[in-house]
Parts: sequence; C-alpha cells; structure tokens
Amino acid sequence: MVASTLFPGVALVTGAASGIGRATARLFAREGCRRLVLVDRNVSGLQETQSMLSFSHADVSTLITETDIRCLESVSAMVKASVERFKRIDYAVNAAGLMSIPSRSHETTLEEFDRINSVDYRGLWLVAREVIGQMRAQEPLETHDGRPGNRGSLVNVSSVLGQVARPNAAPYCGAKGAVISMTQADAIDYSKDNIRVNCVCPGVISTPMVLPNVGYYEPEIMMQTLQSSISRLGTADEVADCILFLSSSKASFVQGAAMVVDGGYTIR
Repeated sequence: MVASTLFPGVALVTGAASGIGRATARLFAREGCRRLVLVDRNVSGLQETQSMLSFSHADVSTLITETDIRCLESVSAMVKASVERFKRIDYAVNAAGLMSIPSRSHETTLEEFDRINSVDYRGLWLVAREVIGQMRAQEPLETHDGRPGNRGSLVNVSSVLGQVARPNAAPYCGAKGAVISMTQADAIDYSKDNIRVNCVCPGVISTPMVLPNVGYYEPEIMMQTLQSSISRLGTADEVADCILFLSSSKASFVQGAAMVVDGGYTIR
C-alpha cells in the first residue's frame, strides 16, 4: 500500500525541548507526520516546542511527556502513555544528551562519569529497550511507494566523538562510542523483527547545549571544525534532515548505519 506521506505513523523524540531534538520534531511535522510524542525533563522547553508545532501545523496532534530517561519507571510510563494516546510508535529518535565537563580521567569525578553515562548511554538504552518492545508488537506501516514497510525505525544520536577522540572528554567519547556499538548490535538483533536501528554522528553543531561550551573546544576542536571541508558549525536542522531520512521508508534497506554529519571534520 502506498502512503500519502513519508511519515504516516507516530514519531517519538527525546530531547525535544531544544537543539537537535526540537529541530527533529519540527521537521517531522513539516514533512507530514501528524502525531508526535515530545519527550524531555524540561517541561517549559517541551511546551515551547509544542507551541511552535501548533502555530505552524494546526492539524498536528502532540503529546508532551516529562520524562527522566535515567529512570526505567519514567521511561516505561512515557511509552505506555504514548501507546495509549496514539496506539503505536513508528519513528523513535533518541536525541536527549549531555556534554561532559572537560577533564582528564584522573581528574574526573565518579559523579561526573555517572552523570554523563546515565543519560548519554544508559538512558538512551532504556528508551531504545522500551520503544523496541512496543515496535515488536505492531504491524508494519505502508510506505511511500509500496515497498515492504518496517515495524518501526529507531535513530540514536551519537557523535563523531564516538569515532574520534578529543582531549579532556573520556566519559563523553566513551558513551558516544557505546551508542554506535549498541546501535549496531540492536540492528543485528532486531532485523528479524523488521525493525531498523541506525544512528547519526553529528560534529560540532550550533545548539544551546554546545554554544555555551565552545571555549572548551579551542583550539583543538573549533580550529579543526573551521578548517573542515565546510568551514562552519553545523545546524540542528541539518542533523534533523539526516535523522528523518533514516526514519523514513526511503531508508528501508539502511540498517546499523552510523551516519556522520560533521561538515568534513573527521576527514581532515
């Protein structure tokens, strides 16, 4: 069956209060998705995102859920509320994340290590775990051109720092590397369930999380970014474009990919 839009199903986006998560939610709406679940701990930010969607797309139905992805009970309740409202979850995007405080490992506290990993790795895994459980129970959607559809698509947001390192960021680099490996392992495990699992690896992106910390990257990261093939910071919309491609039925044969979105940073 041919769908009238690339996104006839339900999208769920964590980290939707700002940055890449917000940009992804807005792009889903722009590209025809009419049911969205917006997930974050920042309720005021979620309400702002919801207002943006309502203003530009009055026919979009949204559910905002204040969720602590570090907590299994909170994540389970979020998925349950999503299914109760919209009956299914078709496109899940794990965009919630934290940046680490710059320090070498011997200077990093256990509390800081746990803070980063509880969100960037453990929290992302918890969301994936619960969302995939729901996707396994639902039938595939129709596609834009009649090709076989999937039961669901999950896109995790990793980082180029999961592939290459920078100084003073061992916990962050480790967590983002774990996301890439987890994505590949889940892609293998859930192919037989007709669920696709991929990730994007952004470079230095102009978002509220990154901009206050750009001084930490100088000169190692900022200079390399500005000397990359595309000599500027990336935008959240440019990352969201790649996320939506991976979520869509146009990527129906893409499985376990780690799509780099870095303006050429990693090839310098």
